[in-house]
Amino acid sequence: MESLEVELERARAIDTAALADAIESIGFECTRCGACCKAVEGCEDGATSDEDTVGDEEGGPEDGHDHVATVFPDEVRRLQETGDEAYDWRDVARPMPYGLSEGPDGPEGETFEWALGVDDCGDCRFYAEDDGTGACTVHGDRPLVCRTYPFSVALGGASQPMGEAVDEEGIVRAHECEGLGRDISRADAEELAASLRERTVREAPSAPTGTRSADRPARRRRAGRNGRSVTEFY
Repeated sequence: MESLEVELERARAIDTAALADAIESIGFECTRCGACCKAVEGCEDGATSDEDTVGDEEGGPEDGHDHVATVFPDEVRRLQETGDEAYDWRDVARPMPYGLSEGPDGPEGETFEWALGVDDCGDCRFYAEDDGTGACTVHGDRPLVCRTYPFSVALGGASQPMGEAVDEEGIVRAHECEGLGRDISRADAEELAASLRERTVREAPSAPTGTRSADRPARRRRAGRNGRSVTEFY
């Protein structure tokens, strides 16, 4: 098995033009369906985030799951400053739910990443819909994972894309999306490819096991005073 440092170097060596070729070959155009921004079986049809939801108190449906999108700390800070008034960190992001379990005093366990915040329906906090057409309210500042969906890069080793791919070209994997197979201009393919390369480098293992990247502070949830769950940074 190759070292994590080798995987990082492989990510840095990715040819952006080759990624653009692959994206152009697969084809993609966003249809603004909102599927990548919404929970799986979230609120009932016609409900809103302020109304009754299906599932638990966090808004997650019993037979589905909340929207989950990895976000880097600097992206959270940028989103905090988006809009007419500043957002609190907890309005933008939440601890990545994978690795956490529900304990008597709230979520317990350890997680080393952040996920975009969600509303009561489990949809992305920054998703809006008008007459069935989806929109991102922070489109210009959206995180890399949003800029590059439905594509990912398969480097091999420990860096494997999450989720099943429905198409592939070279090292590029395409995940479920109704916009796949549509024509894409070379300029748009190159812009998407540049973001995909940046995301791949940032997601690649950047340090040996037992150490942490400065951009991914470790944190854990535990029971605090008065039975409240707190997040610790260390």
